Amino acid sequence: MPMVDVLIPQGALKPDAEARLLSELTDILITLEGFEATNQRARDVTVIYLHRPAEVYVAGARATSPRYRIIPTVPEGQYTEEIRKAVVKQMTEAVARAEGGTVAEVGPRVWVFPTELPDGHWGSRGVIRPLPDIQAFIAGEHERKVGEERIARTRRNKALAMLEGALDAARIGVGGR
Repeated sequence: MPMVDVLIPQGALKPDAEARLLSELTDILITLEGFEATNQRARDVTVIYLHRPAEVYVAGARATSPRYRIIPTVPEGQYTEEIRKAVVKQMTEAVARAEGGTVAEVGPRVWVFPTELPDGHWGSRGVIRPLPDIQAFIAGEHERKVGEERIARTRRNKALAMLEGALDAARIGVGGR
């Protein structure tokens, strides 16, 4: 159930290339969330907001070539480190294809910021939608457990990272005396 903000300057892409890009970005996100790209319910809740920046500046001067910014936002638990890397890689490749260039040429002008909202901060239809409810809505009640497991995994990883940071700080404090 991603919401995506895509910033593409007016005229950066031909209209048909832009339409293909936005469709491809939808497919990438649905697939990386673990659903079939043809899952109509997943497609129905994947929303892309296309923004047209009036101007883009680099180093204080108007950019001479298009810059792209893509911000896919999903509920907590949807991204692992591997999925986050795949989102960035695949979306950058999709922009390169849309522009008709290579990743080496286009990639330096593409910024992708995969973002997760903490569970309990995703609202739809006037209520909060936790990830297990979203999973069940998209793929059926049997998928609720997948959402629960993803949240537990994400929180476990965050807790481990915090503990590792605390241990590092304690070691530095002891060794730094």
